[in-house]
Amino acid sequence: MSVEQVTVPDIGGAEGAEVIELLVAVGDVVELDQSLIVLESDKASMEIPSTLAGTVVELLVAEGDQLAEGAPIVKIEVAGDAAKTESGDSEAPASSDEAKEPKAANSSDEDAAPDNKSAEDKTEPEVAKAAAQPSKADANKTPEPDGSGVADATAERSEEGEAIYAGPAVRKLARELGVQLGQVEGSGPQGRILKEDLQQYVKKAVAAPSAGVAGSAGLPAVPEMDFAKFGDVDVTQRSKLDKLTAANMQRSWLNVPHVTQFDDADITDLQAFRATLKHEAQRRETKLSPLPFILKACAVALRDNPKINSSLARGGEDLVYKQYIHIGMAVDTPAGLMVPVIRDVDRKTIWELAGEIVQLADKARERKLSPAEMQGGCFTVSSLGNIGGNGFTPIVNTPEVAILGVSKAAIKPVWNGSEFEPRTLLPLSLSYDHRVVNGGDGGRFFTQLVSLLGDIRQLSL
Repeated sequence: MSVEQVTVPDIGGAEGAEVIELLVAVGDVVELDQSLIVLESDKASMEIPSTLAGTVVELLVAEGDQLAEGAPIVKIEVAGDAAKTESGDSEAPASSDEAKEPKAANSSDEDAAPDNKSAEDKTEPEVAKAAAQPSKADANKTPEPDGSGVADATAERSEEGEAIYAGPAVRKLARELGVQLGQVEGSGPQGRILKEDLQQYVKKAVAAPSAGVAGSAGLPAVPEMDFAKFGDVDVTQRSKLDKLTAANMQRSWLNVPHVTQFDDADITDLQAFRATLKHEAQRRETKLSPLPFILKACAVALRDNPKINSSLARGGEDLVYKQYIHIGMAVDTPAGLMVPVIRDVDRKTIWELAGEIVQLADKARERKLSPAEMQGGCFTVSSLGNIGGNGFTPIVNTPEVAILGVSKAAIKPVWNGSEFEPRTLLPLSLSYDHRVVNGGDGGRFFTQLVSLLGDIRQLSL
């Protein structure tokens, strides 16, 4: 018998994922791949499986702990060959940590080269000299990782002309948070800005809302109110996912100039065709809703209107045109709004899309989506289905530049030139980022989408 340790596997680069539920206790007998804990990151909730089979002898985490890849979870008593982890070495976590030490220590030399180059390019003798000849303290100091997996940092200039050093992951996080790096004091070698520095900056800004946060346009905070003085109240704490969704929506609304267009798609023929496939859907043990047709029509329209399938980069200096079509679908879950992404929609059949929609929606509601299943979207569809409503203005899911809102279909009288006839109309609303998409771009995309849904035979062309 031996006692081995189970650690957090690759969770898609998520840092500080919170333990929200413990699924085992000391003394429990667990099997291989049995779930041990539930983590909630800024992307999704996920169950972490065991890489060992045996008896839990010690829990190394508690609810509320913040974990990252490689963090220990439990100790399990195993016997014989079961002691081997997925890596084939029960001591892999410890040895990998030991192996990281010399690599991290040597990486200071690697950091110096790109920093020196950046400084020379900017013709700053003092910075170049400091980069080429780091102090003994910096040379012996292990640079703190910023999560980017890249040792070097790129130097830019603040408004005061001072060099700013930060890795790609830190710059991406700063853009997402709406923080100007020139306002953040770096604690890394040569003043390099780390993720921890950004997090501390944001915490201080939140603690002093009157000062305003970069990217919030200096909006005053909404004053707190004691609702209990008006009657009985029930206060519940919002989930981490719910709060992150709210923050993302607020950031997008404040930073993206939204335009929303509305139209109705005549899906009478689509609904009639879907009805003829009811028995085939039952045979395939799936559900054929209008959503697979909507996704397929969006994919064709995205292909023919590449501006809608793009994203801004480098602070708006570049426009990235994507050569793939991955579409997210908003799913309402008890834990909050989740947006799993269906990849290569343009290459999949209606039946394949129908099956994947059901599968991902079920995983979202069961909180089993992985971070990878919620990344890489080019466009989002938010459908209210049968919930109701004649239309709404969806908020763009940045860095995407457009989102489609789908409301409840209704039978309405439509004039055909000689008389009114009943037709099934589907209200649609297209919101887009006006920095990228102008009215002509949005109009052409929307017109084609409505036409495709009105005559789904065009999807086969």
